[in-house]
Amino acid sequence: MTSQFTDAELEAYLDESLDSARAAEIEQAVRNDRGLLKRLSMINGRRDAGIHTLGEIWRRNQIGVPSVEAMGNFLLGVLPQEQADYINFRMEHLKCPFTLAMFNDLQAQQSESVEMSKSRREKFYKTSAGLLKRGKTDK
Repeated sequence: MTSQFTDAELEAYLDESLDSARAAEIEQAVRNDRGLLKRLSMINGRRDAGIHTLGEIWRRNQIGVPSVEAMGNFLLGVLPQEQADYINFRMEHLKCPFTLAMFNDLQAQQSESVEMSKSRREKFYKTSAGLLKRGKTDK
């Protein structure tokens, strides 16, 4: 049962950078599997000793996470296809929490901006509509 999780997944779990569904699976499994608990302890001990894997270094330093500018271009649909595919891969397959969080934040900001501009446009229209009517009748 301990082999159903890779060392990379366990390292990501310890970094709290694993997607929540997979992290929940590990938490459930570790309750019933002493071998899995031992693997987690060994990984943690290795890290405490200063020995790190390449994958762990990438996760900790968020190497490969797209920049805010690239994610903004992705949301606008103006990113080159290769880069857009890479961001999709990070979100859909890797379920990278950093990439997903940035995507969700920028998407929320974008929708807030759209709502704000709609509200502003309506406010200007309402205030100027009365002025336009008065201007026509005054002539």
